[in-house]
Amino acid sequence: MSSTELPGVRAATAAVAPKVAAVRVAEGEELRSVTLPGLTLNVRSRPPARSGLTHALYVHGLGGSSLNWSALMHLLEDVVDGEALDLPGFGDSPPPDDGNYSLTGHARAVIRFLDAAGHGPVHLIGNSLGGAVSTRVAAVRPDLVRTLTLISPALPELRVQRSAVPTALLALPGVVSLFTRITKDWSAEQRTKGVLELCYGDPTRVTDEALRNAVEEMERRIQLPYFWDAMARSARGIVDAYTLGGQHGLWRQAERVLAPTLLVYGGRDQLVAYRMARKAAAAFRDSRLLTLPDAGHVAMMEYPETVALAIRELLDDCGGS
Repeated sequence: MSSTELPGVRAATAAVAPKVAAVRVAEGEELRSVTLPGLTLNVRSRPPARSGLTHALYVHGLGGSSLNWSALMHLLEDVVDGEALDLPGFGDSPPPDDGNYSLTGHARAVIRFLDAAGHGPVHLIGNSLGGAVSTRVAAVRPDLVRTLTLISPALPELRVQRSAVPTALLALPGVVSLFTRITKDWSAEQRTKGVLELCYGDPTRVTDEALRNAVEEMERRIQLPYFWDAMARSARGIVDAYTLGGQHGLWRQAERVLAPTLLVYGGRDQLVAYRMARKAAAAFRDSRLLTLPDAGHVAMMEYPETVALAIRELLDDCGGS
């Protein structure tokens, strides 16, 4: 998300750490590991309702995982053969061997996965960081993308919301070490509730079961020795990508996207400004816009039925299902 690659990355940071706990698998889901040269990706999927469906790939945001897509994948399993991957260093995917968490590095991982899978053009669906990654993939490899859906994509903003500043600060050297010292006594539940407050338009919509599952996943993640490194370096990758101009600039790449594009923005998003919806709709040449005034940063988790309906309409109009 290569000009944003970080020099001097020690090989030790890319070492695969032993699993600290099993990753949750929702009913009807399957997990598999895909090994590519220098890269191993965890992939979550649901068996399609019938054979012959076109493929979809879901790409999560900063600090997220393939679990973020469970509800939406279930709702769309009758129209697409869907897979959600864990980006390198997130979910159950170990760090990449080269330690590259730049936006370009993440986009390269998606491209390599799609090339290896050989599914042909897919319906590419990304959230936040995953939205920026998906934008780059669609721009540089249009042959891989049939349609594009971006949910609160992390595209450059000239005036960043105040509530998004703490996340951006993770990119600064030393901030992660300071934050981990300050929060060393926080429980997994405290950390999880803080994330929900930041990402949801209305955190009270989260069910007790969903909260328990999120706390369990948080407990697992914070035990991974590379968790904060992946977070910090990926945040730095986003910030670095925001500074790029010319053909590598994300807004310039958005203008190059040929695939029909669905844009989803939440009115209560504290990380990506709602006002960016109009700019995005103008940048993507073949776009449609869904605005959800009460949604936050993860509309596919807050309003999965509404998002699924919009994706169905996109696929129907494009003859892609």
